[in-house]
Amino acid sequence: MSKQKTKSSAKKRFKVTGTGKIKRKHAFKNHILTKKSKKRKLKLTHSTLVSDSDLGSIKKQLRLK
Repeated sequence: MSKQKTKSSAKKRFKVTGTGKIKRKHAFKNHILTKKSKKRKLKLTHSTLVSDSDLGSIKKQLRLK
């Protein structure tokens, strides 16, 4: 049986922390930034953890147990 490959898009977008949680970046920070407030853009800069409802599908894409 061949090896299972991870999804290329997932491995570029997500990182696993030392404790096993999955980090992600916020969306809506690429373009059309003039209408967004400074406070909103600053909050989008920081990374966050993946929500519990999405955790299963992301682990499946990254081939984690």
